[in-house]
Amino acid sequence: MYRKLTKNEIAVLQAQACRCEDWSLIDVAESFNPEYVRNVNFSGEVKIGRFDDYVTFFGGVKKHTGLFNATIHNCRLGDNVYIGQVRNYVANYIVEEQAVIENVDMLAVEGVSSFGNGSLVSVLNEKGGREVPVYDRLSAHLAYILALYRHKSAVIEKITAMIQEYARSVSSELGVIGRFARLTNCRTLRNLRVGEYARLDGVYRLTNGSINSNREAPAYFGPGVIADTFISCSGAQISQGAEIFNSFVGQGCILGKQYSAEHSLFFANCQGLHGEACAIFAGPYTVTHHKSTLLIAGYFSFLNAGSGSNQSNHMYKLGPIHQGIVERGSKTTSDSYLLWPAKIGPFTLVMGRHYKHSDTSDIPFSYLIESGDDSVLVPGVNLRSVGTIRDAQKWPERDLRTDPDKLDFINFNLLSPFTISRMFKAVEILKTLKKISGDTSDFYSYQSAKIQPRALENGLKYYNMAIHKFLGNSLIKRLENLHFEDEKALRKRLQPDTATGTGEWLDIAGLIAPKSEVERLLNDVETGSLSTLESIAGRFSEMHQNYYSYEWTWAIDRIQTLYGISADQFTFADVVGIVETWKDSVVSLDNLLYADAKKEFALSSRIGFGVDGEENDRNLDFEQVRGDFEKNSFVREIVDHIRRKTALGNELIERITRR
Repeated sequence: MYRKLTKNEIAVLQAQACRCEDWSLIDVAESFNPEYVRNVNFSGEVKIGRFDDYVTFFGGVKKHTGLFNATIHNCRLGDNVYIGQVRNYVANYIVEEQAVIENVDMLAVEGVSSFGNGSLVSVLNEKGGREVPVYDRLSAHLAYILALYRHKSAVIEKITAMIQEYARSVSSELGVIGRFARLTNCRTLRNLRVGEYARLDGVYRLTNGSINSNREAPAYFGPGVIADTFISCSGAQISQGAEIFNSFVGQGCILGKQYSAEHSLFFANCQGLHGEACAIFAGPYTVTHHKSTLLIAGYFSFLNAGSGSNQSNHMYKLGPIHQGIVERGSKTTSDSYLLWPAKIGPFTLVMGRHYKHSDTSDIPFSYLIESGDDSVLVPGVNLRSVGTIRDAQKWPERDLRTDPDKLDFINFNLLSPFTISRMFKAVEILKTLKKISGDTSDFYSYQSAKIQPRALENGLKYYNMAIHKFLGNSLIKRLENLHFEDEKALRKRLQPDTATGTGEWLDIAGLIAPKSEVERLLNDVETGSLSTLESIAGRFSEMHQNYYSYEWTWAIDRIQTLYGISADQFTFADVVGIVETWKDSVVSLDNLLYADAKKEFALSSRIGFGVDGEENDRNLDFEQVRGDFEKNSFVREIVDHIRRKTALGNELIERITRR
């Protein structure tokens, strides 16, 4: 409840250098104490809460809550706020309880603002045509559809209308500084909405944006940051002179060290340091840490961009109209280059410079290497790389999202129907190339790239190992901890729980799902069955939650085709045969990983160790820094993985055969 100021309170305020043309416009809480309001100019309608607490600043300095040395216009101030040393003014704001605003030049809203909601981000094509309207709860998956499904014009129009309606619903003439938020040592803040527990310190300029934040996942904007027309999500950290324009920053993202981003989308756990982004769609875990790295006009996901990585999105003809797709898990090495348009398949390592518009999407887990003026493709070789496995293990561990309400549904599985189906395609492609060109060819040509004969043969071997490994994994998981009286019970268990899952699968910015489910979502949006943003998000959640059920439907279908066994005719002997093949594949791949890891401990890796010493000093120095090969945690995990998987397969065989 609020009341008017008493004559005595007005007198106290005036004695403390406070001024107001019309004190009747000031409402205060019942327990308001004027002692903690000093040297403040009031104008417009102002509501003030009580001041009966302290605020602790850096270094342990405590200050009583209140209003000191500020101009406040048309604001609603909650209980125990602290506003001090405002050089210009605070205007048109709701400042919620326990918020702190100190040493700020200006904090103001002018006119009606949507605080960045509904603004358009021109990703992939700088000339336009793939604009994504952003809002507070934009997910990577919804943005994927908005950016890349422009052929579904009715769907795009309806989703865009939903987002614009949301933007209207949050538009206001008053900004909000949330509970326990802290704005200190900042300069110009215009048309800004700040969530609970957010911390802004040393910011240079923020305009037309929303900083979403909460107690579980506070946001942080640090020194020197400039951001215009933006939305950042809970747990985001933007600091150290980063410059953000017309962009969306997702949960757990880190942008800093002078990073520059324009018309770009960053989703969960992306990191951008030093470099530059322009018109990119950065799906979850897109990471770049180097000053010389430019990401432009591309879609990326789970990307690790090396120093000097670059792309070109035009050929100086009709302007920057070309785009590129780099699918999940890929890496670019130092000084790598891609000429758009191009499409890079999942988990591909790009080395060198490539000018021939390669499409390697159906040859996953490969190396794309520069050789002279050619692009050389090495199929499947990344399946034996310890770096690939290490990445898959570290992504879940590096999830910085602490908000229990996660916007992006991320599937971390290295092997899935999405990647394995690509391997099936790759096997067909490689066999066809070999059949058409013959065994004596010096190289095979595929999508503007060359494949060496030995690389083709190895690729077939690696892909088949991975296929058998995945299908065996699915079968063993399906039969885990179960005992069967007869083969009829076995066959019943092998039946899928749902018809959903057969056919093609998609990776829609971190969410792996059957294409049929994505198409069902699009159809339901178009017909109006899904008419709210919340219902669309719910459908994405449903796909994610049902992944393993859908996966088994796909796996059992492929098992029947690959092994030539109908699910209603499966025998115990068939299971044993598949598990034996699975064991061979798992052990073979792990042995390849073991051999790859051993290269990191070879003599050539010890160059530069034991400086100024003899060979023994070099070896001792190497061991002190890098450790012993057999004791390395990753190496031990490989060895243990072989043991565990062998035991798991043997246990199932024993359980199946012991009746």
